[in-house]
Amino acid sequence: VNQNKLDLFCKLGYSKPDICKVLENLGPEALEDDVLKELIWIGSKPQALENQAQPSPLKLVARGSCSTTPGLKGLGEEESDSSDSLRPIVIDGSNVAMSHGNKLVFSCWGIQLAVDWFRQRGHTYIKVFVPLWRKEPPRPDSPIADQHILEELEKQSILVYTPSRKVKGKRVVCYDDRYIVKVAYEKDGVIVSNDHYRDLQNENPEWKWFIEQRLLMYSFVSNRFMPPDDPLGRHGPTLDNFLSKKPVLPEKKLQPCPYGKKCTYGNKCKFYHPERLRQAQLSVADELRAKTKVLLTLGKEEDRWNCSL
Repeated sequence: VNQNKLDLFCKLGYSKPDICKVLENLGPEALEDDVLKELIWIGSKPQALENQAQPSPLKLVARGSCSTTPGLKGLGEEESDSSDSLRPIVIDGSNVAMSHGNKLVFSCWGIQLAVDWFRQRGHTYIKVFVPLWRKEPPRPDSPIADQHILEELEKQSILVYTPSRKVKGKRVVCYDDRYIVKVAYEKDGVIVSNDHYRDLQNENPEWKWFIEQRLLMYSFVSNRFMPPDDPLGRHGPTLDNFLSKKPVLPEKKLQPCPYGKKCTYGNKCKFYHPERLRQAQLSVADELRAKTKVLLTLGKEEDRWNCSL
């Protein structure tokens, strides 16, 4: 075996038995490139690389480690798991755009802000519905701002135009609200809009329940898209649970008793008493009765013991 080649590949981190095996097969005159290819082919891994645990996107994600580069998560299991646990998002594009434009301008930037907010949360299914006539050049009675955003979102397969056409100079527009509710209902997702869709609620009882339970309202605060933390009211689910297919039930946190060990309510006290975990929570009267019973029992046993003597 060529000692120089053996030393070279040992320095590269390959195991000595594998190197000897390859050199015996290829002969002493084998080129270094051929030896290296053979080592790679038989699956010998440099020990140095194994010991250093070189970071690779697949390894990091598979082990659940954090990555400083968000783009590397794309091929991992964790992102697919998290996206599978999040509900699909269907955005009422006209409602969001007009809301961001203070009901005066169709602001496409408002749609982009909403899409970015859900993207950052990890939602992979996001659809925005906008009437087709919004592709036309803006008119004085219907101004549009940042119209190029619609084209960019369409290229990303996020924006969907609902049909419209002109008949004898008059525009015939399909009802985009019906598309929004229907797709969200079929996908078991969430509708993002400040519209209540009352006509569609009256039209279909199943849609009525769905709109009541899955409508996510929002506000724009200084170009910031802000849904409420409690979409269904103070006693409803949190925003995280609302947007999740598998909501996490909150842990019940009992408030500690302000009186502590001085509390005289016994088992009637509604607050948390850590010192009473291992003992029955009796009222003060019940505790006295229990102690009296014990004393009486001990007294009787003592009397019997004295009599026997």
